[in-house]
This record gives sequence, structure tokens and C-alpha cells, in this order.
Amino acid sequence: MIKSNQQTFNRIHVLVDAVIIVVSYLLAYYIRIGSSIFPDVEQGLSFETYLLALVLVVPGYLALYDAFRLYTSKRMMGRRAELLNLIKANTTGILAFIIILFVLEWNHFSKQMLLMFYGINVIIETIARYSVRKVLERYRANAYNLKHVILVGYSRAAEGYIDRMYETPELGYKIHGILDNLRAKGAEYRGVPVLGELAILGELLETNDVDEIVITLGLSEYDYLESIVSQCEKSGVHTKFVPDYNNIIPTKPYTEDFLGLPVINIRHVPLTDPSNRMIKRAFDVVVGSIALVVFSPIMIVTALAIKLTSKGPIIFAQERVGLHNKPFKMYKFRSMEVQRDQEEKSAWTKKNDARVTKVGKIIRKLSIDEFPQLINVLKGEMSLVGPRPERPFFVEKFKEEVPRYMVKHQVRPGMTGWAQINGYRGDTSIKKRIEYDLYYIENWSLLLDIKIMILTVFKGFINKNAY
Repeated sequence: MIKSNQQTFNRIHVLVDAVIIVVSYLLAYYIRIGSSIFPDVEQGLSFETYLLALVLVVPGYLALYDAFRLYTSKRMMGRRAELLNLIKANTTGILAFIIILFVLEWNHFSKQMLLMFYGINVIIETIARYSVRKVLERYRANAYNLKHVILVGYSRAAEGYIDRMYETPELGYKIHGILDNLRAKGAEYRGVPVLGELAILGELLETNDVDEIVITLGLSEYDYLESIVSQCEKSGVHTKFVPDYNNIIPTKPYTEDFLGLPVINIRHVPLTDPSNRMIKRAFDVVVGSIALVVFSPIMIVTALAIKLTSKGPIIFAQERVGLHNKPFKMYKFRSMEVQRDQEEKSAWTKKNDARVTKVGKIIRKLSIDEFPQLINVLKGEMSLVGPRPERPFFVEKFKEEVPRYMVKHQVRPGMTGWAQINGYRGDTSIKKRIEYDLYYIENWSLLLDIKIMILTVFKGFINKNAY
């Protein structure tokens, strides 16, 4: 069965990791201290001392790998998440190592050797884990190491689950069928048949051929939920629950314990935490100030070009909706001829728009017209990264047409965002843009902000949808 296979696999994985840690450590020692590559290296501690440290490093690192979920089934963790957790575990380990050396006053322990160990270990571990994934994918493609699944309940959740399994065959899931009271036996979805009513679940569990039960009941059938969970737990089969309201709750629901009663928050917003808000605000002020200085020559040249080529103000202040639905004036370099307020408030710029000036076409294409928003950032009205703010006219329109549109106003709007670097900028799908904005809101981290800013440099400045 899968459970025993996973336990055996984890034991082998731990052993392989231990070997990789030892090899990486000894290789780093040889390169930095034991070889002639660095002839000027000082011979401080003995090799035996370094070996003594290694005896503590191996179990310490293995414990960190376990703490960072690196022995979770690879079905449940993507490549990127695994790599990120691997880097986190190694970074934590090396920092802890350095702190211990400082406390013990082992000043002659080579810090350069430790940094080499860090780099070598991450590289070898990444290669090893990637290779393991490829072997498992090929193994499963030949119908080995499959996880046999039964779905209980035919619903949108069931269809969504089946769709995702078909999109990721390398995960090795085989869905044998669906149990449902409302659809006749033999009905199917994408080749997955309805096996019968919920009442036959007990018989299927007794055969001991099922690795996992996934409860995908429709909202009208939740009365059966307690009974189904009870049957599954008695059989010892692993059980999952996919709610039929996943369009309401986030992908990572935030659960609170209210005097023993679990309470699920409909929307988990990391930036509601005061410490996270403080970190993001400090980042905005520091980086925004530096950016204002760095881009000031470009901004001065742009201001002169606008003043010399068209009549009207250099800076255009447009009303937008920001944090907590409060309006504010967003600054941009003027890229259009001066127009009446009503025309400006209710119309988007179109391709070959006659209102755009010659200078405006250039600065809009290169996103230079957005640079004055650095002032909005320093004033606290905007952030460097966040959902793009919209005009009040369109906010009123979209909040009635696009589900969850107003959630974006739970955080400060940004100069750039997750939706924009993924191509949803200008005249593109509002629904897709909101999906990306919600992902950003629910998964915010300082590293994600930095990633978006870096990608903006390569993907965001020159925009095909900026007319």
C-alpha cells in the first residue's frame, strides 16, 4: 500500500540526505582547507574538530528538513515550494551553526568553508530531489506507485478535482469512480464513472483496495458528511475533504480557535497583521526614496519634454480608489491632451487613441508616466507592489459584475503587481486580473514583493497593452 511505501521511501530519503550532507561538508572542507586551491588559508582547528562538528550537523540538518516539510509526499508539494523550503532549511541551519560558533568562541572555524558547504549542499540536494521526481514520474507513467482514490459526492468540487488530476498525471493518482445518490450508476465525468450510491462506501472500504477517500459532496448533501467521515476513520483509510464552496474560501484558509470552536476566516490577508504592515511600509519608504533619487534625471527630462511639446500641466492627478475604498489623487506624467473631467473619468485609453500626445506614446509604452506615483508611495497612499488602483466609475461598475472585486481594497494599491507582471495590464480580462490580485493578497510576503519588482524590470516596463 501507498502508506507503507511512503514510509520506506522517507527512510531512504533521510539516508540519502545524510550522505549528501556529509559529502557536501567534506567537499567544502577539502576545497577550502585540505587542498592547495587556497594556499593562503590559515590552519586553525584540526580535521578531527571539523569531524566532531559534522556529527552534530547531520542530525541537526535532518531535523530541519523534517521541520520544513521536506519529507512530505512529493504529490503534495510542488518543485518550487520544495526548493524554497530547502533553501529556508539550509539558511536556518547555517545561521544556527554560526551563532553556536560565536557562543563557543570557536573563532578559528572557517566561515568561508561553511558558506561553501551551504552552496554545495543546496546544489546537490536540488539535483537529487529533481532526479527523484523524474524517476517517480516515469515510474508512475508505467502504472506503478499509483494512489487509488474514490470520490464521495458528485459536485463542482468533484469535477474540479478530476480536472486537476488529468492535468497532472505525473502525481500518480488513479480515480476509480464517484459515489453519489443523485446520479445514476454508469454516469461519468471525463471517463470517471459513478459507481453507485453513498451506501456502498462501507463495502468499498472493506476491500482494502482504496488508498484515499476524497469527500466532494455538494452543498445540499452535507448532512451525510459526519457519517462518511466516521466510516472512513473506522477503516483507517486516509480521508480528504474538498469543499463545494472553494469559490468563496481562499486556497489557504486561516483558521482560528475560538474557545475550542474552529472558525475559518473567509479571506486570510497577511497584511492585516501589524508587524507585516510595518515591514512592508518600511520597505516602501526606503526603496521608494532610493528609486525617486535614481529616476530623478529621467523624470526631469520627461517633465521638460511634456512642457515643451503640449499645453497643460506636467503632472496629471487622477482620482483612484485605494485602501479601505478611500479615494485619493494618483499622480502621473500627463500623456494626453487636456480633456474634460467627464470624458477622462469614464473612458479607457484605446489603441491609437487620438488623445495621446507624441511624448505620451513613448512614456506610456515605457511606463515612465507612472514614476510620479513614487510620491504617492512616500505619502502612504500607495505601495510599490499591490493591486493596481482603479477610477471610481469603474470600481462601481466592476463590483457588481466581477465576484470578489472589492477584496483588492483590503491592501494598499501598488505601482506594479502580480497581475501586471503576468500580462494582465491595460485592456485585458478584469476577472483574471482579480484572480492574480487575490493570490497576491492571500500570499503576501516581502520576498514576493521583491520578486514582483525584479520581474517588473524585465517584463513590466515595456508593455504591449499600454496605448
